Amino acid sequence: MCRDREGSQLLFRVIADSYESRSLVITTNLEFSKWGSVFTDDQMAAAMIDRLAHHGHLLLFEGESYRMKHALMKQR
Repeated sequence: MCRDREGSQLLFRVIADSYESRSLVITTNLEFSKWGSVFTDDQMAAAMIDRLAHHGHLLLFEGESYRMKHALMKQR
């Protein structure tokens, strides 16, 4: 997670520069409504989401985590 203004601005720049010219793959387990608190600025987060969603494909994976199911340190 970024949680600092400089890192947030850098990620925004990558997304903005790629908008309508390059492909990006971004993975997260955080819902869009929480991006503002992570990227320190609700407006910047909204602008990132807008650019990503405009021509993007959102894939949601639900269900049990494979890693958690097969964790070596799983509680008994």
